[in-house]
Amino acid sequence: MAQFRLLFSLLSLTLPPLFISGVFSSRTFTLQNNCDHPVWPVIFDTGISQLSTTGFVLQTGQSKIINAPSQWNGRFWGRTGCAQNQSTGEFSCVTGDCGTGKLECSGNSGQPPATLVEFSINVSSGLDFYDVSLVDGYNLPILVVPQGGTGDDCKTTGCMVDLNGLCPWDLSVTESEGNGIVACQSPCVRFNKPEYCCTGEYATPNTCKPTLYSESLKRACPLAYSYPYDDETSTFTCASGADYLITFCPSPSTSGGSSSTFKAELFCTLDETF
Repeated sequence: MAQFRLLFSLLSLTLPPLFISGVFSSRTFTLQNNCDHPVWPVIFDTGISQLSTTGFVLQTGQSKIINAPSQWNGRFWGRTGCAQNQSTGEFSCVTGDCGTGKLECSGNSGQPPATLVEFSINVSSGLDFYDVSLVDGYNLPILVVPQGGTGDDCKTTGCMVDLNGLCPWDLSVTESEGNGIVACQSPCVRFNKPEYCCTGEYATPNTCKPTLYSESLKRACPLAYSYPYDDETSTFTCASGADYLITFCPSPSTSGGSSSTFKAELFCTLDETF
């Protein structure tokens, strides 16, 4: 997980009330589905402030504007393969499920794998911090575009490579019938090794280093978080009250990464490591 989230979550609890009340007016997040299938976005609040909804559906081509308070910490991700059981009425998803059995996630975190979009809005000196993370795996390509913000690091970020089609079998997640890869699991979840999870002796920035896997992932999606301490090239900031457009399945033509060797690199990585 991105390490800056803990710092700014703590800041949101310790800053004086005047700051928390907001220097800027409320923000908006626009969530847009460009996939050729429905996506069920999730909003997970990690700070004091909460957004008005925690789960809904976007059909292909649909978008939804979410109003946010002047200060907010949280994550977005998209669930896929969702359906409601006709007998029990329970709602569940193949990827990104939050375990409530309902459309709304009601404060529940998601189950990896899921491509995460993480925000800390107006938590330090009026700055927004954001990233797209693959630390919890990958299920959908995502693009984040700031609108109206300022600063040298106020930039578009995301992962727009179809990693599902490139995922090695060791990490692949298939549909319940076993047909078709729908997500790529994180090696921490799949193999539970401390060097991948940054636990135990690997729990600090000095000991937890990029692995062969995360380095391959970084080449495919150079702007995305690839391992828990990947702050230097994967965290972005905006000032002056930006709004944000979050697109599921954006056009791959705008991707900054290259996927041509990703699958081969991952197979070599797994052969060497496991």
